[in-house]
Amino acid sequence: MIISLRSFHIAFATLACFVSTSVSAQGQQLSPVEQAMVRSVDANNADALKLLEKLVNINSGTMSLDGVRAVKDVMQPQLDALGFKTRWVSMEEATHRAGDLVAEHPCSKSGGCGKRILLIGHMDTVFEKDSPFQKYEIVAGTNGNVATGPGVNDMKGGLVVMLTALKAIKDAGTLDKADIKIVLSGDEERTGQPLALARRDMIDAAKHSDVSLEFETAVRIDGVDYGSLSRRGSITWKIEATGETGHSSQIFGTTKGYGAIYELTRILDAFRQQLPEAGLTYSVGLILGGVSEKQNPTETGGEATGKANIIPAQALAIGDLRALSNEQAERVQKKMEAIVAQHLPKTGAKITFNEAYPSMPATEGNRALLRMLNGVNSSLGLPQMPELDPMRRGAGDIAFAAPYTDGLVGVGADGDGAHAPGETVFLDSIAKQAKRDALLMYRLTQVDGGKKMVELFPAK
Repeated sequence: MIISLRSFHIAFATLACFVSTSVSAQGQQLSPVEQAMVRSVDANNADALKLLEKLVNINSGTMSLDGVRAVKDVMQPQLDALGFKTRWVSMEEATHRAGDLVAEHPCSKSGGCGKRILLIGHMDTVFEKDSPFQKYEIVAGTNGNVATGPGVNDMKGGLVVMLTALKAIKDAGTLDKADIKIVLSGDEERTGQPLALARRDMIDAAKHSDVSLEFETAVRIDGVDYGSLSRRGSITWKIEATGETGHSSQIFGTTKGYGAIYELTRILDAFRQQLPEAGLTYSVGLILGGVSEKQNPTETGGEATGKANIIPAQALAIGDLRALSNEQAERVQKKMEAIVAQHLPKTGAKITFNEAYPSMPATEGNRALLRMLNGVNSSLGLPQMPELDPMRRGAGDIAFAAPYTDGLVGVGADGDGAHAPGETVFLDSIAKQAKRDALLMYRLTQVDGGKKMVELFPAK
């Protein structure tokens, strides 16, 4: 097994577990209802860790449709028991993915229940059935505080945090006074197409919500927990270059020109030199080229043929583009198209873009929500959380809710090495995050639902 966790990070995780938020230490800052929530999280922590192990040991790679449904079969009765009305939305015929688990908890209180809350998460991982990384284990030398396994923090740890927080609210007797919707997608790591259909349930839920919380991985840097207010959008692109083939002795000449690989190289190097700007990244993930090339159906590899003395006729590259705003993404796409159009002699090329994950901007409403969360941190005796640079995150589902709600990203478990063999979770973060989230959700139900977050929690 490959462990990606740095030895420093392991040492820090084992020596710097979060300060206990026991009722005796912090009771003077918590209402009796909130004290009950803290007690519930502590009392249920052992069960939460058992549930995490159970979920991680189910392979639910995006294309492992049976596995995604198996995770749904664990999550759905848990939500039913909390009083949610749940339904499974199959996506197999429409997008060739497993589907979404949707849950709704209407408010039973007359006169309103504060802010309407949407909880967002996903049940799939990047580790398919053929991955060698399949098992939940405790990492040696961490005093039992670090576990490894596929999706252990991205985001099965987040699913456990979500359930633990909701159970705490119910145990405190206040869940009936909350309007909460949940959408757990089965394809966040490899989205089905078209996106309008694949994210239909999430968008519909967002239109009837005020606040969105996304239970993806939390971020801790040098021992500091960060609040995440924004996510960059993501677009994938493909360049297909062509050239005249023939004997290599004729390359660069007027008859045969430069060949497909030089044309592709020109384009990619122009991207490197001409596109850089703040908040933008553009990565090349795969290149094929030769006399012929053919990408495999899953777009994860392919085949190329050629010889040292033959000018290549075909070349292909795929990659992604991540931008802070949709405007930035559209503007950079036009610059990429202009670069591709400047062909070397006797060559051709075209670029195509796939459907995009939109961006989630860092709005003042999101900042007000972080100020509210930092109020929770003060009550729990935890440090204030500064705003995270969006360059530290990728794209995510909450961007589809962003046009309709204020939101926070990464309120799930904290760990390291997501998307790579050896992915880890800091087990102490399950309880810490569940307490934060339970109190935040409860307090959202207690505010004036008709006022904007910036009115309720203005900047000082």
